[in-house]
Amino acid sequence: MIIPKTKSITLFALVMLMAGAIDSIRNLPATALFGSSLIFFFIFSAIVFLIPTALVSAELSSYFSEKGGIFHWTNQAFGKKIGFLAIWLQWINTMVWFPSILSFIAGTATYFIDPALSTNKLYLMSIILSTFWGLTWVNLKGLHISAKFSSFCAVVGMIIPMALIILLAFIWLISGKPLQIHFTAAELFPSLSHTDNWISLTAIMAAFLGMELATVHIKEVINPKKTFPKALFFAVLLILATMILGALAIAIVLPENKINLVNGVMQAFTNFLAVYHLSWSIPILTVMILLGSLGSIVSWLISPAKGLLHAAELGFLPSFFAKKNTQNIPSRLLITQAILVSLFCFAFLLMPSVNGSYWLLTALSTQLYMLMYVIMFIAAIALKIKFKNKVTSFNIPGGKWGMWLTSGLGLIGCAITLFIGFIPPTGIDVGGFMHYEIVFTSGLIGMILPVVFFYAYQSTKNKKFIIATELLLE
Repeated sequence: MIIPKTKSITLFALVMLMAGAIDSIRNLPATALFGSSLIFFFIFSAIVFLIPTALVSAELSSYFSEKGGIFHWTNQAFGKKIGFLAIWLQWINTMVWFPSILSFIAGTATYFIDPALSTNKLYLMSIILSTFWGLTWVNLKGLHISAKFSSFCAVVGMIIPMALIILLAFIWLISGKPLQIHFTAAELFPSLSHTDNWISLTAIMAAFLGMELATVHIKEVINPKKTFPKALFFAVLLILATMILGALAIAIVLPENKINLVNGVMQAFTNFLAVYHLSWSIPILTVMILLGSLGSIVSWLISPAKGLLHAAELGFLPSFFAKKNTQNIPSRLLITQAILVSLFCFAFLLMPSVNGSYWLLTALSTQLYMLMYVIMFIAAIALKIKFKNKVTSFNIPGGKWGMWLTSGLGLIGCAITLFIGFIPPTGIDVGGFMHYEIVFTSGLIGMILPVVFFYAYQSTKNKKFIIATELLLE
């Protein structure tokens, strides 16, 4: 997201920026698939991932008041090469994530035309491509989206719809309407011996990605060393409350086999509003949700590219990618980004179902981001040792041991998610075990492999520079 250069981001705006980038109503259908057991998995995921990520991000952001973000942290801990690997994983993950959120936008938009179009792959691809290229064009023109606009999108397109669906679910409950899930001890505390229960973590972990993303805007935050920790705390509370209650709202109304990952939110709203004779409000609600989703994309469109730009300026990418246009925007990186997103859209043709394609993209995105978090948690431990005597505005309780415990929990969460990501879900048509494994593994290798070539490129470039310098000195 592009932020004005003046220090204009307040605590509220920062909370909305974080929540808007992470807390998305589009994540609710995927987590609603797991019924009342989602409560257990949300709390478990918060303990081993969301809370550790927030605490570590808060402490790391308090170390540095001028620069923030994963590239700067890992560069300080382990050097430029590891810093480049970390920012590459963060950036390339968005190439996979964009098609999934854009498919949600396309599925939601069908309520203006024909909801049946949500299962039409060609329709989804055409909307995805036109929307993303349109947003890229807007950014290339230098349209500066302020923090106030992000707050507006988060409130209108995320908080209000979530509050509404939670309210409608509460009315549904007290009215004695039939429930599709039950809150028995057996369902609230699922058997951990069942593979499907662990697979649900992929969807939930995917919903928690990006807590550290806003730290790249540290220069624009008012009193960042104090504001960031507070914002992370309030954002965690907001995200957990809205996601758990919002997912349950869908789960109690729609049978599991009727939940569509692309337009499940609108399915639930349609059912709710029809019962209360409020179907006339569906177009209004659709516009609000679309606005929230577009605001989320704008938040993610520039931030990872800004981090990759720093790596390009250090020589890891050809100088071609380090160029900016007259609006000071990394235009060539954004165009390359749009081309790659277009290619990833073909995942909708590789899977036999829209749900299968959506799951594949979600799982790929989560795996790539988890690898980045592994680097971040290890870097946090290294920086804690490196800056052991530095006075900061926020420290994880417990000092050195608190950092080890927090980062250790985060690494456990990452390890679990990385392992179960290779297991295909049984309730979604992904074309069989081997088909899923081949496509999934090939996708991971194909997206990480370029790092090796960029390392070689940077090394060769440095050698040429050293030789040229020595010749000049002679």
